[in-house]
Amino acid sequence: MVKNRLDPIISILNGPNLNMLGSRQPELYGKETLADIEAACRTHAATLGLAVEFSQTNLEGELVTSIQQCRGRAAGIVINAGAYTHTSVAILDALLAAEVPAIEVHLSNIHQRDSFRHHSYVAKAAKGMICGLGSHGYILALDALARLIKGNAEA
Repeated sequence: MVKNRLDPIISILNGPNLNMLGSRQPELYGKETLADIEAACRTHAATLGLAVEFSQTNLEGELVTSIQQCRGRAAGIVINAGAYTHTSVAILDALLAAEVPAIEVHLSNIHQRDSFRHHSYVAKAAKGMICGLGSHGYILALDALARLIKGNAEA
């Protein structure tokens, strides 16, 4: 499918270990692979008139660079920063500097897990957080960003 060059771009950014989805703790993270999630996001985004850029990295600095590159170019960010959610001030600072709406996504419910996972640095910069709904959280994040971009929700 060729994207319409006028469609707003949503950058879907994934952090460490998400490349292992489908084989890493499927009882916690589900059986879908990251490629499955990407395909679902692309299909759903097209119905919303959005274009999607989808990436994954295990490196904090690469994730920071990807966030910075959204400034002035992307209409929004969906971010699953993985474990960096709980440790990275650099990712928080990059999200604040990007000046685009971001939705934080987690496959598992981080508030039902280890206490160190209850704190999110990403949350301070995000318009909202979706956690515990598995891969469907990415779809809900796209819906939320579509509303924000079109001005149908509080920005």
